[in-house]
Amino acid sequence: MPITNAMVLAAGLGTRLRPITDTMPKPLVPVAGVPMINTVLDLLADAGVETAVVNVHHFADRMEAHLAERASPRILISDERDGLMNSGGGLARGLALLPDGPVLVMNADLFWIGETPGQPSNLERLADVFDPDIMDMALLCVRLEDTTGHNGKLDFSLADDGRLTRFAEGMANPVVYAGAIAMHTMLLDDAPNNAFNLNIYFDRAIEKGRLYGLVLEGHWLTVGTPEAIGDAEAVIARLLAKAG
Repeated sequence: MPITNAMVLAAGLGTRLRPITDTMPKPLVPVAGVPMINTVLDLLADAGVETAVVNVHHFADRMEAHLAERASPRILISDERDGLMNSGGGLARGLALLPDGPVLVMNADLFWIGETPGQPSNLERLADVFDPDIMDMALLCVRLEDTTGHNGKLDFSLADDGRLTRFAEGMANPVVYAGAIAMHTMLLDDAPNNAFNLNIYFDRAIEKGRLYGLVLEGHWLTVGTPEAIGDAEAVIARLLAKAG
C-alpha cells in the first residue's frame, strides 16, 4: 500500500550555497529550471502521497507563497520562524501535524533521476519494504558511484538482510544515505521539544537492529554548493538524452 502522508525538511539556511541563498531559500534554487522542492514534491506525489508537511524558516514567506501554488500533494506548513529545530526537532514538530501512521520523509535538496518507467519508483519501493513490526526506519540509500555532488562520505554498511550499521573502513557493501525515510510517526513520540539531530534515532535503531536500507535505482543528486548546480544539470541532461 502507498504511504499517503509525508514530511519535507526544508527549513535550513543553505549556507554552503551562498551567495545564492542570500536572496532566496535553498529549496527554491532551480536545477535544470525546476526549484528543487518542486522535484521532491513531484516524487512524493507520484508515489501516492496526498498530504505533505513542509517546514519553513529561511525566507519563510517566499516558501509559503510558492507552496500555496501547488495542487498536489496538499501542503501543511510547519513554522520554524522562531528558531531552527535541526533535522530531528523539525521532523518531530512537523509530524505532530499529521495523523498517526506510516510516513515518508525527504530532504528538500536531495533527489534522483533515472528510475525505470513503468516500474515502482524508489519511494514506492521504500514504502513497500517498510515493516514497522521489525523496523524503526527504512532508509533509501545509494552506492557512491551513483551520486553527483556528494562529498564521498560513506554512511552505512548494508547487510544481506537489509539491516544498516554505521560504516567503518573495511566494511562490506558501503552506501550513502539518500535523504528519504519510511517510518511510523509514533517513533518520535518521545522526542524532546528542542532542536536535535535525527542521527540520534538512526543510532538507536541500529542498536536494536531495527534500521534497514534499500538501494536507490537511478542516479542521486545533491546540490550543496553553487558549483554543484552545473554538475547536477550536466548529469540530468546526459541521462535524459540517453533515455530519450
